[in-house]
Amino acid sequence: MSALQGVGLVKSYRRGREDVHALRGVSLEVAPGELVALLGRSGSGKSTLLNCLLGWERPDAGTVDVPGVLVPQDAPWTTVAVVPQQFGLLEELTVEGNVVLPARLAGHEDPAAAATAVLEALRLDSLADRLPAEVSLGEQQRTALARALVVRPAFVLADEPTGHLDEELTGTVLGVLRSACAAGTGVLVASHDPAVVASADRVLRLEDGLLS
Repeated sequence: MSALQGVGLVKSYRRGREDVHALRGVSLEVAPGELVALLGRSGSGKSTLLNCLLGWERPDAGTVDVPGVLVPQDAPWTTVAVVPQQFGLLEELTVEGNVVLPARLAGHEDPAAAATAVLEALRLDSLADRLPAEVSLGEQQRTALARALVVRPAFVLADEPTGHLDEELTGTVLGVLRSACAAGTGVLVASHDPAVVASADRVLRLEDGLLS
C-alpha cells in the first residue's frame, strides 16, 4: 500500500468581507504504519486540510492521491476511515450498533466480534447497550474512534480525537492508535494535545496556511 498524499493544496474562502487563505500550497503524505500529528491553533486550517484529503471539500488547486481510488470521496471506509470532531454517531443505534455497522457494511466475517474487541480496547464494553445520548462526550468520541478502527482501515484521519478525554483515557486512545499503526494503518491526527505529539512518529505544524 502506497502513501496517502496531498500535493500543492490551496483552499480559500470568504468570511464576511475577509478572504481567508486556509491552505497555501500544502503538501504532505501519510505512510502505512506511521502516526503523524498535525498541529496548529484553532482556525489554522487543520480541519480544512483533513476535509480536502477526505474529499469533503474540493481544493482550489492541488491534488489528493488515495491509494486504490480515483476520487477521494469514493474511498471506502476500509481504505480511509474518519473520526470527525462532531462524531456523526447514529442516534438511533447503540454504542455497539454504531461500531458494528461499518464492519457489517464492509463484509466482515464476524462484525459483532470485531466490534466487541475494539470496544474493549477503548474501555467502552460496559456501555455497549447505551444510546449515544446516554453517554458522555468523551465516550461518544471513543465510540467514533472505535467505529473508524473496527474495519482495520488502511488510513485513519482523526480530528481532535482526545479533545474530551482525561490523561488516562488519552493514553488508552493513543495506545490503540499505536497498535493500529503496528498492524499497518497510517494515522493522521489533528490535535493540540502534547500527548499526541509525544506519541507521534512525525509532527507537522500548520500556520497561516503553510506546513512546517
